[in-house]
Amino acid sequence: MTFAFDIFRSPVGDLTMIASGKGLAALLWENDDPLRVRVRPGAKTPDHPLLQETSRQLRAYFSGRLTRFDIPLDFQGTDFQKQVWAALLRIPFGQLRSYGQVAADIGHPSASRAVGAANGRNPLSIIAPCHRVIGSAGALTGFAGGLEAKRYLLDHEQSVLRTGGEWRTQVDSNHWPLPSEGNALSS
Repeated sequence: MTFAFDIFRSPVGDLTMIASGKGLAALLWENDDPLRVRVRPGAKTPDHPLLQETSRQLRAYFSGRLTRFDIPLDFQGTDFQKQVWAALLRIPFGQLRSYGQVAADIGHPSASRAVGAANGRNPLSIIAPCHRVIGSAGALTGFAGGLEAKRYLLDHEQSVLRTGGEWRTQVDSNHWPLPSEGNALSS
């Protein structure tokens, strides 16, 4: 399979966008571990229509004008990983889930560690928002882009919601309130 790539300069560092013939296959961090996602860029193709659209949507996201991406995705992974990544796409902008909540969402309530492993291999960070998954006690946990980038993304989304009239209070910079059953944030 042939892949095209381009670089998007973001507030959290340079992101490598990689497109296949089916959709966006990866959005990799500047210093990404080459073993984390096994999709590798082919030819640099800045005029590739999907990469241009991805850049446009990322600019809109980082400027606070986009809360849900609408581009074709081409997840490369196991069936279980694809289930987890599909669940990430269902987490609303600015909301959080624990690994256990994602595991329950995909019908495997005791698989929170496996969900964590799949989350760590998410090839489409930001677009499939793995940054919205935190520890069960509200702690920020591992993130391929680093915890500073995760904190930035969560703060950014809260800032966008705040200007739109919604706001949740962050407990501190390393712990976030987690939605619970019956809480409006958990729906």
